[in-house]
Amino acid sequence: MKWPRTLASRLALIFFTGLVLAYGLSFGLQAYERYISSRSMMLSTLEQDVATSVAILDRLPAAERAAWLPRLERRTYRYRLDHGLAGEAMPSSDPPMAADSIVKAIGADYRLTFQEIPGPNAHFQAHLSLADGAPLTIDVTPSPVPVARWLPVVLLIQLAVLLLCTWLAVRLAIGPLTRLARAVDNLDPDKPGVQLDESGPREVRYAAAAFNALQARIAAYLKERMQLLAAISHDLQTPITRMKLRVEVMDDGVEKDKLWSDLGEMEHLVREGVAYARSMDTSTEAPCRVNLDAFLDSLVFDYQDSGAQVERHGSSGSLLETRPHALRRVLVNLVDNALKFAGAAELEVSREGGTTVIRVLDNGPGIPGDELDEVLKPFYRVEGSRNRSTGGTGLGLAIAHQLIQAMGGRLTLSNRASGGLCAQIELK
Repeated sequence: MKWPRTLASRLALIFFTGLVLAYGLSFGLQAYERYISSRSMMLSTLEQDVATSVAILDRLPAAERAAWLPRLERRTYRYRLDHGLAGEAMPSSDPPMAADSIVKAIGADYRLTFQEIPGPNAHFQAHLSLADGAPLTIDVTPSPVPVARWLPVVLLIQLAVLLLCTWLAVRLAIGPLTRLARAVDNLDPDKPGVQLDESGPREVRYAAAAFNALQARIAAYLKERMQLLAAISHDLQTPITRMKLRVEVMDDGVEKDKLWSDLGEMEHLVREGVAYARSMDTSTEAPCRVNLDAFLDSLVFDYQDSGAQVERHGSSGSLLETRPHALRRVLVNLVDNALKFAGAAELEVSREGGTTVIRVLDNGPGIPGDELDEVLKPFYRVEGSRNRSTGGTGLGLAIAHQLIQAMGGRLTLSNRASGGLCAQIELK
């Protein structure tokens, strides 16, 4: 047997199967008890009716007996004033229960013989002779115990109630687990999660409270880590500045140039570390509505004034509710990345449904497909030489990704079919 894949379907299958089996057993026992009771009542009625009917016919004058036959006829048996139909002698090893009842009713007063009448509607006849010697035949057509017409309808209604109860039970049992699984799946350390409702049964409240506490601990840990990173990066700026002042008074030479270069890289890394730590918290900037087209034109013109090859295509034609300084930082990081590796960058903006899409395109070497997600992590660089002059600090894309997530958007990277990289920002 192959089990269903989901827990809800498995529980529904187990509950419904158990309920149907229990209901089927109960219904079967009740039906059997009803069958036994109905059969006993029918046979008892048959005995009394046959004894009464034969006694009436035996005491009536021969001329009046035929008029009484319709009155004595029943649904499953009737009387004939002849020798009946030709048939086969009934074996005495396993006679019908109706035959036993007839024997009990009149067998002590009359000599009975039974014959089976074959045919499409098989039945049997009991033959006897009345006191005046006239023949009498009791023609019996056995039929099963009748079933009430409403019984199948009640059975279907009960099965429907079982299905409904099973569905409600599974939904109540699986609902909190489904919400918990969805919350765990959406748990993202980079943005605050939704607090689960701590109501319902005790086990559900306990699981929701534990998950909410877990979210709070993760958020507190990340905040502490970012504060530590920001503090270390900030405190490193002072000794780096002192070392740069001391290098300035050194005699010119190769060693001075190397030290100056190293201190410059350290200072750049410290600034990027501080920027990344600050990108974890964008709540200090209030969102406002900006004209996105004018905003992008201003950014592009700043690059063009500095001699960089940056162009913009498309138009959104709408106002966007966003944090402009954070968005500008994201676009600057992406454009700088494109200029660094391709020497030129293109900005495309469009409105797709209810989403504003901004793409930063370049014609550079691109990124290997298996590293497109990795480069969004802090301090990860595709450049294998680990040279900061070519590979950077590994924080530019991480900062952009962090800021976009904090604004409720999404940043994805993909390689262009014509070569180069596409950094796509989706904002609602």
